[in-house]
Amino acid sequence: MLMPSIFGENLFDDFFNDFARPARSLMRYDAPSGSVMQTDVKETAAGYELDINLPGYKKEDVKAELKEGYLTISASKNEDSGEKDENGKYIRRERYFGSCSRSFYVGSAVTQEEVRARFEDGILKVTVPKKLAKPEVEESRYIAIEG
Repeated sequence: MLMPSIFGENLFDDFFNDFARPARSLMRYDAPSGSVMQTDVKETAAGYELDINLPGYKKEDVKAELKEGYLTISASKNEDSGEKDENGKYIRRERYFGSCSRSFYVGSAVTQEEVRARFEDGILKVTVPKKLAKPEVEESRYIAIEG
C-alpha cells in the first residue's frame, strides 16, 4: 500500500516510536530523546562520579535532591522568543517549556552534605561517596524452655 511521504516508510512508525520514547513529547522537536540526560558513571576508590549531559540548560535551571537514598536530578526550561516588525506586530513567536529528571539510588547512608555537584559547559558533575550501609545488629532473643 502506498502512503503519503509525510508518514515516512510506514504509517505507524511515528505512532509506535512515541511509546518507546515517551520523553520525546517533553523535548524540542529537533532533539532526539535518547540524548536527554545522558549519564556517564565512573567508579573511583572514594565513590562515584556522574557526568550528566544537559546541553542548553543553565545552572539555575538544574536542581539536585537527595531523599530516602535516591539522588534526583531535574532540569526545566522555559523559553520564549519572538520577532517583531517596526510596528510591533509579531512576525514569528515560539515558546518552549519542558522538563526532565532522572533518579539514582545512592543508598540511605549518604547524606546531603557529602554529595558534591558543579555545573560547567552543559555538564553536571556529581560526586557521591561510597558508603556501606550499617548492618543492623540482630538482637538475640531466647525463648525460655520449661521442663
